[in-house]
Amino acid sequence: MMSDSGRASASIRRAYARGVRGVSRRRLVACVASAVLAGTGLAACSSANAGTGPVTLNFYFYPDSSPATQDGINNCNAQNGGKYTISYQKLPQAADGQRQQMVRRLAAHDSTMDILGLDVTWEAEFAQAGFIEPWTGTYKAQAVNGTLVPALNTAIWNGTLYAVPDNSNTQLLWYRSDLVPNPPTTWAQMISDAEQLAKEGKPHYIEIQGAQYEGATVWFNTMVSSANGTILNQDATKVTLGAPAVTALSVMKKLANSVAADPSLSVQMENQNRLAMEGGTAAFELNYPFVYPAMKADNPTLFKSFKWALYPQVIPGVPAKVTIGGTDLAVSAYSQHKDLAFQAALCLRDQQNQLINANVGGTPPTLTSLYSNPALFADYPFHADILQELQNASVRPKSPVYQVVSIDLSHLLSPPASITAVGTANGMAGQLSNALQSKGLVP
Repeated sequence: MMSDSGRASASIRRAYARGVRGVSRRRLVACVASAVLAGTGLAACSSANAGTGPVTLNFYFYPDSSPATQDGINNCNAQNGGKYTISYQKLPQAADGQRQQMVRRLAAHDSTMDILGLDVTWEAEFAQAGFIEPWTGTYKAQAVNGTLVPALNTAIWNGTLYAVPDNSNTQLLWYRSDLVPNPPTTWAQMISDAEQLAKEGKPHYIEIQGAQYEGATVWFNTMVSSANGTILNQDATKVTLGAPAVTALSVMKKLANSVAADPSLSVQMENQNRLAMEGGTAAFELNYPFVYPAMKADNPTLFKSFKWALYPQVIPGVPAKVTIGGTDLAVSAYSQHKDLAFQAALCLRDQQNQLINANVGGTPPTLTSLYSNPALFADYPFHADILQELQNASVRPKSPVYQVVSIDLSHLLSPPASITAVGTANGMAGQLSNALQSKGLVP
């Protein structure tokens, strides 16, 4: 199953975000699904208002358990001069369900879809299928202006911008300063520190996502990129693993077969990592910023020694290139109100609303200037490290068949203790080559 690793762990991350309150119930829109969309559940009402008032723009987005998304929608509805009203169409909780619902509607040329919230791995697939509109002219200029370059890269396919980055995410190294006064800077040092703590009978586990899902792919992509490699070439026509992949797999195998590894590594995801750290059995955790407010709320005593640092390096002296996460906003190719949809998408991710997303919703901004805005500092004391990592971030392989690529990778990485470095790399090369040529079976 695909995960929303680094994007919409919303039910987890946002539940701990500052200022979370109950989301106001949105007005129930009564409408009848067309026959072609009957299998996808109720279709949204038509976005055409026949000149009777503001145009309704349907915004398909993951279900936000904080009020951040609805607050942003309310702001845009109040500020656009009566041109449009954004209607929040909540997608399923799971990322694979979100993608499936949108793909089915778009394949049916659903004209009631206007603005789409895309995981940063879906753009190539949606663009290749002709489901989303390119960003050009003034809309592109506004989308690009002041936006983090790696975030923009997630929205580009074959040299064309197909979405505007709405929020972002990256992992930091979280550690206990009562156990490790000085955080490790490399993977080798971190594993060595953990092994020493184990000898002393102290909490020592390194928590990371080792289950067979998207999180394992993210881990591998970060390690390969940090070893100066890539998984696929830029146009997704060739596998480019090579020596950097062997280096990455060797480190992953070393962790998995050491006392530093949590015994549950092969089934652990982000939230299990959080719980293990909060439970006091771990010394290190590689995870997203949602763990900070979670630790503050769940274990105030341990929170006092809960610190952060940059993601550890694979090659000493070479900064890690941590895989970027987040959500991009695209305009449906079948929208009846494309110009207004572009304007609304830009409003939803403007400075005001990105601050709300960060402080209330818990998601890092994509606008560089916000990282020097004091309004962000109270809830993001780690903002400088987040910005540094995002500016040097890596992007997951961009391909119309990314879903298959990720499934293949997570399958071959599971369980991490079974990795054989060269053998696993060779297996990946074969399976990914088949995937790019639409050959073979998905595991």
